Amino acid sequence: MKPIAEIASELGIADDELVPYGKYKAKVELKILERLKDNPQGKYIDVTAITPTPLGEGKTVTTIGLSQALAKIGKKVATCIRQPSLGPVFGIKGGAAGGGYSQVVPMEDFNLHLTGDVHAVSIANNLLAAMIDAHLKHGNQLNIDPRTISWRRVIDLNDKWGVYNIVSGLGGENRVPRETGFDISVASEVMAILALATSLQDLRRRLGRIIVAQTYDGEPVTAEQLKAAGAMCVLLKDALNPNLMQTLENTPVFVHAGPFANIAHGNNSVVADQIALKLADYVVTESGFGADCGMEKFMNIKCRVSGLVPNCVVIVATVRALKMHGGIGRVRPGKPLPEELTTENLPALEKGCANLAKHIENAKLFGVPVVVAVNRFTEDTPAEIELIQKMAVEAGAEGAYLSEVWAKGGEGGRELAEAVAAACEKPSNFRFLYSEDAPIKEKIETIATKVYGAEGVDYSRQAEAKIETFTKWGLDKLPICMAKTHLSLSHDSALKGRPTGFRVPVRDIRPSAGAGFLFPLLGTFSTMPGLPSRPAAVDVDIDEEGRIVGLF
Repeated sequence: MKPIAEIASELGIADDELVPYGKYKAKVELKILERLKDNPQGKYIDVTAITPTPLGEGKTVTTIGLSQALAKIGKKVATCIRQPSLGPVFGIKGGAAGGGYSQVVPMEDFNLHLTGDVHAVSIANNLLAAMIDAHLKHGNQLNIDPRTISWRRVIDLNDKWGVYNIVSGLGGENRVPRETGFDISVASEVMAILALATSLQDLRRRLGRIIVAQTYDGEPVTAEQLKAAGAMCVLLKDALNPNLMQTLENTPVFVHAGPFANIAHGNNSVVADQIALKLADYVVTESGFGADCGMEKFMNIKCRVSGLVPNCVVIVATVRALKMHGGIGRVRPGKPLPEELTTENLPALEKGCANLAKHIENAKLFGVPVVVAVNRFTEDTPAEIELIQKMAVEAGAEGAYLSEVWAKGGEGGRELAEAVAAACEKPSNFRFLYSEDAPIKEKIETIATKVYGAEGVDYSRQAEAKIETFTKWGLDKLPICMAKTHLSLSHDSALKGRPTGFRVPVRDIRPSAGAGFLFPLLGTFSTMPGLPSRPAAVDVDIDEEGRIVGLF
């Protein structure tokens, strides 16, 4: 590793714009944007994926490896990714620093506390929750109906089996018992606000717009009315500055914000991208999970807020996941892959490529060129790789290229990097999927039918009532952030491949007025994950020399 000051200097960051946190990580102050305002914009590349197995298909590895590969072919490049939640780190998925020879380092810092941003989000969220309960205790001057309080506390762990649904306010005098619960920190609207805010002043305004409840008269109650937004902004002041790290090949990486892709909008911060695009000729960012989740939200929410226009989409595919989508093999976390997924099976692979074709189609809905990266595993055969490449082109991709960045670092992604650079030179006819002026239901149904392939949408009575309320409040102009499983194009994780003939059930809709979107909850989807029977945490420890072991 190089000292982070050296990485910053090579990228073009001045000493007085860098706030070091030790030797290998630092924050970059937003004042840099004023100095760089007349710099040209770099090329903007979004890495997404097919519908993954529960193990993930190497999207972050590809993001980092592609950046390293672009540097190998002589491009000035920066990477922008999210900070992982400690929930998945200690749960099923493990860390999110990449792997093999395509990693962000130091990976222990990256996967754990980094510079404390997620903790700042948690405390700001929970301060607002505490002030709501204190307001009820001390007279309820705002006339809040406790039954309508939607603001929940958060914790950055997978704790679904313990605190997802609880009753608070029990015991003692003058308490106000009510049903509530905890979400995971990265599902907090505060995290989404941190990721979408474009300045400290914008952050302050967005925090004030957070809606926490309704009055008995059916009017919204905001964080501004509770006089909580100012203190929340103070807690988040330093967290708004992006974090700078490096890859194993010393290319710069901005690590900032971590909204979940199947709960929130699943992308790193707008300000990190804005800074990177003024400093580098190519910026590789990553959207969580598949093109139906994080990429759709990248386009319809993040690009709408930032005004940034992507030049290329990279879709990561694996042989094993596509064979699973072809109807063979059950992938279970903590268990070896079933033999049928590690044995050549071209008919199953061809059938499963329908999933890849749909994700290519989804990216092209936004008018952006698509390149497929085939993340290679050791058991993949040349015939399987060749079949994916053929079917990707038939589905409309610019091409499909082998990615061996896990095993070889940037050297294993040269051909992919050349193809991505070429795709970035093509005309971009970028467009949003829906208009802001469309009614709430029309936006939801556009995403469900065009992106997921559903026949239609069914709304619960609760969802219907929320749509009526939010329209009355003027929130119908906001974009939509669907909360759904990442394990299927549909709302149902059991439906693999390219499902058809299904309808999407919307059971509830929650407002994120500060972040600037509404998020419908599809099916039984939960905003707090749970730990598996054998979580990754059981393997994490300290060895005799004080080194962290078992973190991946």
